[in-house]
Amino acid sequence: PAGGVSLRPCSTRATLEGINKPVIDRIIRVDHAGEYGANRIYAGQMAVLGRSSAGPIIQQMWNQEKDHLKKFNELMVAYRVRPTVLLPFWNIAGFVLGAGSALLGKKGAMACTVAVEESISDHYNSQIRTLMEEDPEKYKELLQIIKQFRDDEREHHDIGLEHDAEAAPAYSVLKTAIQLGCKAAIFLSERI
Repeated sequence: PAGGVSLRPCSTRATLEGINKPVIDRIIRVDHAGEYGANRIYAGQMAVLGRSSAGPIIQQMWNQEKDHLKKFNELMVAYRVRPTVLLPFWNIAGFVLGAGSALLGKKGAMACTVAVEESISDHYNSQIRTLMEEDPEKYKELLQIIKQFRDDEREHHDIGLEHDAEAAPAYSVLKTAIQLGCKAAIFLSERI
């Protein structure tokens, strides 16, 4: 299991009646898209750096992202949420971002990881606040999942920093550009 969170199918089927369906649909749709994109980023990084010294580090983070995606696939079924229509685009864009950053070397890949994971953990924090305002007891299971995945993303962020992300060429420009892309991806995936 990813960080101690159960990957069993969600037990929320019986409680679908009382939920704020538009809010939950938006949260699950965008989180699924984000975890899908993260998987594609790590796939791109592994295609370039998989046999380098950075390979095991990237693989470790990718394995957690695979668990996250599996869980959001289950939540989409349990909550009856359709995926974003942008998945084919995120498939290509994620892989290109991962491979492109990895072509800058280990530091470039880690800079990408820092930028993406910081954006995602901030986004998860925003979702946690939304669900807490809605009804923390009603959304207890979803809150637990999002909190755990946020913590995993923060861990990936910290791993990137520990592996010289800030020493990447044009780090601040690269980080800003990637984070703007993340904000656009979040905005679009919530809605489309």
